[in-house]
Amino acid sequence: MSTPTRIPATPPSIVSQIARLPDVPMADIQALWQKLFGADTPNHNRQFLERRIAYRLQEVEFRKVNANLLDRNKRRIASLLETGKIKKRDRDYRPAAGTALTREYQGVAYRVVATSDGQYEFEGRMYPSLSMIAREITGTRWSGPLFFGIKAPAKPKASVKKGGRR
Repeated sequence: MSTPTRIPATPPSIVSQIARLPDVPMADIQALWQKLFGADTPNHNRQFLERRIAYRLQEVEFRKVNANLLDRNKRRIASLLETGKIKKRDRDYRPAAGTALTREYQGVAYRVVATSDGQYEFEGRMYPSLSMIAREITGTRWSGPLFFGIKAPAKPKASVKKGGRR
């Protein structure tokens, strides 16, 4: 049986604002543009204006300060100043807030949405890691980033043959 995929948990206020944009009078569209962009509309193409406003509303909603990202960047900058070299990037596979990850497993499509607080929303519940969601879906332990395709599988190490004959 196939379970229906859920709509991402975008705050209702943003979803409702975007959904009603086609019904908003052009004067109000121009006023909203002025409020969001701080300038007059660049043209009078309604479809263009609606799309840019929808994008900006989501951008404003999901642009939250990520303390882990700021911390990691500070450490990397300090390391660069100390050594003069850039270290290999930390292994952090957390997607940006609002990112929807989908995975089909055994004929059923599953959808997970990253939230601004670093958690993941899956089937109406919050999870601290993708691995917990992968386990919920499969019933076995999985690397969540690997299961959802954020991280590539490890390359097998080249085997060294012992002995001199082939």
